[in-house]
Amino acid sequence: MSKAVRGDITGVILVGGKSRRMGVDKAFLELGGKPLFQRILELFLENFSRVILAGGDPERFAEYGLPLLPDLYPGSPLGGIYTALSQADTEAVFVSSCDLPFPNPAVLRYLCSLKDGFDAVVPETPKGYEPLFALYGKNCLDPIRSQLESGDFCAYAWYSQARVRVVSPAELASLDPDGTAFCNVNTPEQFAEVAAGAAKRRPAE
Repeated sequence: MSKAVRGDITGVILVGGKSRRMGVDKAFLELGGKPLFQRILELFLENFSRVILAGGDPERFAEYGLPLLPDLYPGSPLGGIYTALSQADTEAVFVSSCDLPFPNPAVLRYLCSLKDGFDAVVPETPKGYEPLFALYGKNCLDPIRSQLESGDFCAYAWYSQARVRVVSPAELASLDPDGTAFCNVNTPEQFAEVAAGAAKRRPAE
């Protein structure tokens, strides 16, 4: 089934991570014969008419032909969010890290559908906020910049300064029944576990 492509939201993939615990670039780890980065990219191209990259080495991603924005505040995902949001042509961006094994299209579309009336739409799991698969509007720029300039790089410490729609685990349960939408991998052991279970997953619709 084809999905509508949104022109009012820019898709942003954060590619500036160092993958220190993994030991290799997580973006290009292959799962099911496809790099993790490409799994995110394909989802974004299906849902957004604009897709950009933030942070990282342009040469690593040159083959994809996408704009890559150097971080204005290097060293943290929050800096990448700020960079992309400040330079996007749209009033809102949807941000994802580049290493989600199972990015969920139903969750993405639901989060985007909630943007009206809010500065940000952020999912929450039993482990806490998921700021790296979330939507942010231009009104977030001032509180994010203030926090970055104070030296605090926490991705969600500024939420109290904006109208943030937190999406609860209960809201997401029917869209993510196997609980893998926000799975991420930081170590070789975690990736091996994810890869071993990947064949048992049914694709998200």
